Amino acid sequence: MTNFSEYAEQYRRALLEDVIPFWEKHSIDRECGGYFTCLNRDGSVFDTDKFIWLQARQVWTFSMLYNRCEARQEWLEVARHGAEFLIKHGRAPDSNWYFSLARDGRPLVQPYNIFSDCFAAMALAQYSLASGDEQAAGLARSTYRNILRRRENPKGIYNKLVPGTRPLKNFALPMILCNLAFELERLLPPEETEAAIDECMKAVPGEFLDPEKNIILENVAPDGSQVDSFEGRLLNPGHAIEAMWFLMDIGIRRGDRALIEKAVGVVLATLDHAWDREYGGLYYFLDRHGHPPQQLEWDQKLWWVHIETLIALALGFAQSGRAECREWYERVHEYAWERFPDPRYGEWFGYLTRRGEVLLPLKGGKWKGCFHVPRGLFRCWKVFEGMKEK
Repeated sequence: MTNFSEYAEQYRRALLEDVIPFWEKHSIDRECGGYFTCLNRDGSVFDTDKFIWLQARQVWTFSMLYNRCEARQEWLEVARHGAEFLIKHGRAPDSNWYFSLARDGRPLVQPYNIFSDCFAAMALAQYSLASGDEQAAGLARSTYRNILRRRENPKGIYNKLVPGTRPLKNFALPMILCNLAFELERLLPPEETEAAIDECMKAVPGEFLDPEKNIILENVAPDGSQVDSFEGRLLNPGHAIEAMWFLMDIGIRRGDRALIEKAVGVVLATLDHAWDREYGGLYYFLDRHGHPPQQLEWDQKLWWVHIETLIALALGFAQSGRAECREWYERVHEYAWERFPDPRYGEWFGYLTRRGEVLLPLKGGKWKGCFHVPRGLFRCWKVFEGMKEK
């Protein structure tokens, strides 16, 4: 059984000697600004389109490391490189953030996806703390408040659904807002932050929780009731588990032990439900009743699902001391570290088959960028470092 010191060192070295150097070396577009995120296994660029939420996530990552790990000037410069590109090119005339841009910053895809705005707000808030840039701080605040105005109809004119037939609320936005309120805490009045957290907590462990199975549903009716349809039965284990460590952070901040225990319980129930007992690893999507999911990629094993689970289990064990957290942590850790890290070129593979074989050798693309892996490595490092000191 690995001790906490060894875990802490493993995560620290992977972050600082492998993953971050990979992105510093391969992702920076020194000609047009911003970052390349579509990277082959060896870091070579295979597509130059720039997706706003991946640009923003990388700004956040390097700003966060500067703020919370070490004030390295080179990290601040990488963050500035992306923040300036975002501020110059990222927003449409109506102040919503585009989904994607061409390499030179010209808009490609309209601002249909509110998560571009969420990650832009996170990035600029963290960057403003690192740099003292008041323009970035103001833009983070205005973006956040625009998100709140749009949250009842996030897609706006780009919504494809016919109104009224089967209205659904999706879990992803309330989940992100839990974390976003923390990220912008320094820029908002305290009462605004606390009110936002209170509202998110009503939804995340409340409206979307299936009390029978203690698992999170991805979509529910506006009144929180369950809907028997593909969307209504959908389970996204990675989303559920990631949201639970957001709730643990809130519980730690507020001294709410009951909330921490509730979040730990949901993590453990989700793992029992979503672990592949034949090949190991966590499924990407499931159907609550065990019917075939509509997502053809449902049985793939994804990098972000597993790294988010490691955060939740490490934090859950540190806070609750429950033996099940330690046992599950070691199982998921063994699975992930044997399959996702690339020993030849560095960083992590993103997509595995159900059997755990590499499906796509890319290190970044339209959805995978410099975010989940470094954030997860940093959080686990610090959790185990804290446990070692105790």
